[in-house]
Amino acid sequence: MSFVGIKTVWLHVLALSLLSFWLGGCTSEAKEPVYRIGFSQCTTNDAWRRAMLAGMEKELSFHPNVQFQMLDANNDSDLQRRQVRELIRQKVDLLLISPNQSGPLTALAEAAYNQGIPVVILDRRTTSRLYTAYVGGNNQEVGRTAGRYAAQLLNGRGQVLEITGTPGSSPATDRDRGFRQALQEYPQVRLAAQVEGNWQPASVFRRLPAVLRANPDINLIFAHNDPMARAAHQVLRQLGRVEQVRIIGVDGLSGPGNGLQLVEDGVLQATLLYPTGGEEAIRTALRILRHEPYLKDNVLSTMIIDSSNVGTMRLQTEALTAQRQDLQVQQRRLREQMRRYASQKVAVYLLLASLAVATLLGALAWRSSRINRRIREVLEEQNAKISAQRNQIAELAEDARRSSEAKLRFFTNFSHELRTPLTLILGPVEDLLSNSSELAAAQRQDLQLVRRNTQRLLQLVNQLLDFRKIDVGKMAVRATQGNLVAFVRELMDVFEKTALRRNITFRFLPAEPVITLWFDGDILDKVFSNLLSNAFKYTPDGGQVVVSMQRNPAANTVRISVEDNGRGIAEVDQPHILGWFYQGSQPSANGSGLGLALADGLTRLHEGTLSFRSQPGHGSTFEVTLPLEKPATFLDAEQALPHLPLVPDDLLDTEPALAVEDTSVTRTATTALVVEDNEEVRAFLVQKLQPHFQVSTAADGATGLRLAHETIPDVIVCDVNLPELSGLAVVTALKGDWRTSHIPLVLLTAQNAPEQQIEGVQAGADLYLTKPFNPTFLVESLRTLLRNRDQQREHFRRELSVDTATVAPQRVDQKFLADLTAIIEANLDRPGLSVDDIARSLGVSQMQLYRKVKALLGTGVTDCIQNLRLTKARQLLLQEGSTVAQVAYQTGFSSPSYFATLFKTKYQVSPSEFKALHTAM
Repeated sequence: MSFVGIKTVWLHVLALSLLSFWLGGCTSEAKEPVYRIGFSQCTTNDAWRRAMLAGMEKELSFHPNVQFQMLDANNDSDLQRRQVRELIRQKVDLLLISPNQSGPLTALAEAAYNQGIPVVILDRRTTSRLYTAYVGGNNQEVGRTAGRYAAQLLNGRGQVLEITGTPGSSPATDRDRGFRQALQEYPQVRLAAQVEGNWQPASVFRRLPAVLRANPDINLIFAHNDPMARAAHQVLRQLGRVEQVRIIGVDGLSGPGNGLQLVEDGVLQATLLYPTGGEEAIRTALRILRHEPYLKDNVLSTMIIDSSNVGTMRLQTEALTAQRQDLQVQQRRLREQMRRYASQKVAVYLLLASLAVATLLGALAWRSSRINRRIREVLEEQNAKISAQRNQIAELAEDARRSSEAKLRFFTNFSHELRTPLTLILGPVEDLLSNSSELAAAQRQDLQLVRRNTQRLLQLVNQLLDFRKIDVGKMAVRATQGNLVAFVRELMDVFEKTALRRNITFRFLPAEPVITLWFDGDILDKVFSNLLSNAFKYTPDGGQVVVSMQRNPAANTVRISVEDNGRGIAEVDQPHILGWFYQGSQPSANGSGLGLALADGLTRLHEGTLSFRSQPGHGSTFEVTLPLEKPATFLDAEQALPHLPLVPDDLLDTEPALAVEDTSVTRTATTALVVEDNEEVRAFLVQKLQPHFQVSTAADGATGLRLAHETIPDVIVCDVNLPELSGLAVVTALKGDWRTSHIPLVLLTAQNAPEQQIEGVQAGADLYLTKPFNPTFLVESLRTLLRNRDQQREHFRRELSVDTATVAPQRVDQKFLADLTAIIEANLDRPGLSVDDIARSLGVSQMQLYRKVKALLGTGVTDCIQNLRLTKARQLLLQEGSTVAQVAYQTGFSSPSYFATLFKTKYQVSPSEFKALHTAM
């Protein structure tokens, strides 16, 4: 066995020894077994029930090993029967029952008793003697005591009314029997009437008034509990007979509204103490569970509480309550000490275990050092061999990498070189097909064949370049937010003619009319075009191709399926069908093995997945799953043409995708900056402007100037007298800076001298208002200023074209547009011209450039570049000898097809049709 194995065995032996020692120490102390007591009660008197439970809790606090489960039946005998059955099913160690009526619980008590479960009956007996013990008062003795005391109060002569509990319940029956027996000793004390109170005051309120009216000679009322006695007092008060009738109750509980207080307040003449038996019930139960001697019948004594002893009873009760609270505090402290003791004991055991482990490890250390030395020598020898092999493998891998890189570089360069001759082939062919009407049918057919195969070859070259971009990680996702349903529908329009020609059923089934997400139109155009081309390629004439789209809210994704009923994919090909250059066991005559692999790579680049299922002979289904939320890896791109499905890489930039806004000041999207040092005036201006603008504020000129440069608001309202930097200085700085020179600016001041107003206008303010001013006039003035800015924006937009590219630099804004136009014109033929390039040339940030162009022209920078390119392209198309492809590349478009799409979108005619139309003229 090795040293490591020996060491592990020793550690296991030591751990087991320490664990045995600890467990032995933990279990050496004698512990009481855990007892489970189930209690079901159905008492109607809430105060009596609370007193009973308080006594039980007090006694249980001395016995933490008892698990006490209390179920309240809420005066429902059927519910109590179900509760008792459940406790019997749980096989509790002892069953404690306080029934409302004796009859319904008798059978269940006998069943539990016969199953060996001890049964303790509390307060009310069952009709059977098959129970373990009874705890409660002697209700018959309570009745006798009440009868004797009533006779003494009446001096042996009078009329008595009895308010009983629920008929059939053992307390009501026994108290009535004892009361009658006592009254028999006093012949001149007659029980004149009896009212069924059902233990509830409501029954007394309902029935007692009629009985009292029928028996006007009643001198005393005996109620079977204090709540009914209190209700009887209220009835007597309503009838005006409180002074003539005395009341005796039963329970003698402490607390507001209970027997002791009622006697002390004079509401009751007396009450009979009826012990709840909560403490005695728990004591009896524990004696039974511990197999200690106990009494089967535990009868609790009673006593009369009247004005002579009620004060003493109240004091005793309050003292007991205080003692119970002190006891609870002491028990909590004891439990806390026990927890501390247990944690300290565990800490000591862990310390002993650590010492033992340290001793053992120290004893083994000297032995392990020699063995480790030998092992180290062997390992060093093996490591030397492994290191030499690793270096050799690394050299081979580096050679393979350089070779692969050289091949890919040659491959990429060669693909790039193919684009120029392909363009020179495709351009003349397009011209011949578009402009020559004298071609013979065979010649036209040959030219169409050349064009078709040239386009296919160009598509393959583009796919190879995309493959190279994905392989080296140079392709980025430049996303815009758009409607994916409209995007896919426009893509499908390209295949409609093919579907009609081949009689293929071509359907689009989106689950929703609009599904909005962030996506790169250029990437998804290639993905779905490849999938649709593949579907049409392998679908026979008369077949069907179905495109469906639906959300998956659970995964927060959208799924697009392309399904055909073609020949399907052979099972042997399915594991490799998404691999590069794989053509399958049955390759197509015009297949390259790039389409599906490129679609898969682009989908993964778009943070999505491409999957498929296919059954040979029954078609295939390809599914693209895309995230609905914008992934963090996506770059933002300005959405130049939301309705177009394809956005080329060379026209994308990193400007924020802001929607074109309506310049109406009634929209809260219009922003206003208020620069005012007076807090009240500033708050007033905010209140008046906020319904029409998104308002930001500044309390001094320096802060206002900084906020204006950072946020570029639509309008500025500025005070003249500002701390540190005056309002006139703010106006001069803003109007002299091309970033903010276009912003309408209103000056507010208390200085109304003409020369002061002239000074403000000369500084560049668009409007000079003196305080106090009319807020409505201010709002309407702002509206007018913004409308004038809209008209100026339209003027600049018309003026900004290739024909009149050089704008006279009469103002700061015109100079900015002239500089912008000159930079774009100088780089018009560069496909890679981006917003970042223009911003660097102007010496500003992309955000500042975007906001300035947006404010002056109402469009983004990319739209501006595109409009200039299209205008220039229109001029070039009119030149003799020019072709669509040449014009596309001269004006910086990535491909003639994309140029044709944008040209037709702007001018409603294709470049070829435009050239033919003007040439014919």
